[in-house]
Amino acid sequence: MSSWTHKLTERLLSKEFRSYLCSTHFWGPVANWGLPLAAMADMKKDPEIISGKMTAALTIYSLVFMRFAWMVNPRNHLLFACHFANETCQLTQGMRFVKFHYLGGKEAKAAEALAETSNNTPAEN
Repeated sequence: MSSWTHKLTERLLSKEFRSYLCSTHFWGPVANWGLPLAAMADMKKDPEIISGKMTAALTIYSLVFMRFAWMVNPRNHLLFACHFANETCQLTQGMRFVKFHYLGGKEAKAAEALAETSNNTPAEN
């Protein structure tokens, strides 16, 4: 076994690592990953269903907890990564919301639906 794999194995089997796995410093962020995973799943859904208020709230929430994860001693990198991912997803959802509701996306969708319905009506003879 090479030295780096031996060191990794020693670290993973150490008492400190087992203690970390049994702490809220680990399980809190693991449970929190549901937020960015849900946001990632929503990326493919229609932007019409995005709540602007909830997106803004989750954006602020993730910013606050990114700062908390960085400032807490010892730093919680797993929590920071979780909220960084959520922040990225929420900003993307926010852009989709703004494009749809304020930059012509709603009108484009309505025009597309109108064109589709006019193409599906039978021609009269």
